[in-house]
Amino acid sequence: MTGDFQLLLFSTNAALIGAAVAAGVKGIIVDWERAGKHARQAGADTQINSDTLDDLRRVRASTTALVICRINGFSDATPREVEDATAAGADEILLPMVRSVREVEGVLDLVRGRCGVGIMIETVAATRIASDLARLPLSRVYVGLNDLAIDRRAPNIFTAVADGTVERVRSHFTCRFGFGGLTLPDCGAPIPCRLLIAETARLGCSFGFLRRSFLRDIQGRDVAVEVPRLLIALEQARTRDSDQVRRDRLALERAIATWPAGPSIGREAA
Repeated sequence: MTGDFQLLLFSTNAALIGAAVAAGVKGIIVDWERAGKHARQAGADTQINSDTLDDLRRVRASTTALVICRINGFSDATPREVEDATAAGADEILLPMVRSVREVEGVLDLVRGRCGVGIMIETVAATRIASDLARLPLSRVYVGLNDLAIDRRAPNIFTAVADGTVERVRSHFTCRFGFGGLTLPDCGAPIPCRLLIAETARLGCSFGFLRRSFLRDIQGRDVAVEVPRLLIALEQARTRDSDQVRRDRLALERAIATWPAGPSIGREAA
């Protein structure tokens, strides 16, 4: 799993990118998604990036690792964003807030095979058409727990993990699949990251995002040490026996059930 599993880092910091890739991070995500996001996530403790076309060009020039550009949700601006991203050297385009097969087909048509196309399933509509989306030639699928929780009006961002929604969606796809966010194995609150690592392994996920929590938790630590440690934890989770898999799943369900009350729906626990 360590050889095939892709840790993907949200960053435009060339120094961090270089160190992270050398340590085992497989790809970098440049994040253009912000259209409508402030209104959609109002009151939620989420992260909204402000990366630019110049950032994408700079990241592409700084690394030979996989470079993914997350564009905005499908709109009249999508053709321009696809052209800009492909011209700037993105290896993949990641389409968020998918609501229909037509949207994804539209991006695939615009890309015309020049790069990969991945999608984010983070709306109720997308969960309902997962089997149809799975028929498309996608490079990866990621379940975005923050926006899915908002769309479902769920108690917390991991409700979709606890109630089996993520597992049901995962069952349809054979391409790379991931959910949630990862950080260092000994970190994560109120959901310990070690339990998310266990669930990542149980569901047979093949990639994961390193986002805000990872950037916070890595402060004062050596990336060259911590990234391999995370990959080792993922590999160890894959080799658990069935009893340990069951115990870890029950522990995760208990942790989600005791999520603190209050306006925490967007809090990243990993």
